[in-house]
Amino acid sequence: QVQVVESGGGLVQAGGSLRLSCATSGFILDEYAVGWFRQAPGKEREGVSCISNYDGMPKYLDSVEGRFTISKDSAKNTVYLQMNNLTPEDTAVYYCAATSDWLSRSYCLGNHYNNWGQGTQVTVSS
Repeated sequence: QVQVVESGGGLVQAGGSLRLSCATSGFILDEYAVGWFRQAPGKEREGVSCISNYDGMPKYLDSVEGRFTISKDSAKNTVYLQMNNLTPEDTAVYYCAATSDWLSRSYCLGNHYNNWGQGTQVTVSS
């Protein structure tokens, strides 16, 4: 069955970097849109970055544009989120999600996903 498993979270100082990994199984990665979402305490979940399965293009939340980079290694069935210049506002549980719906980059940060991982905690200290 479709599975996504996140790893790579941790505690980092402001200005530091982390790379999250989303290991996928049970589907052909290039046929699925994959997104990274986060939820901070007391806040709603928000889409951070995604890769469209329609055209392979990435999309980013405005507040992470230029600091975060999403990439995928289809041979390893893994999607990565490289996070640089982290700030305390990036503290949250980060989730990976996948869907077989055809999503262009205009839509891949939306609420279209039906396969979610368990999340990985990212904590950025000031």
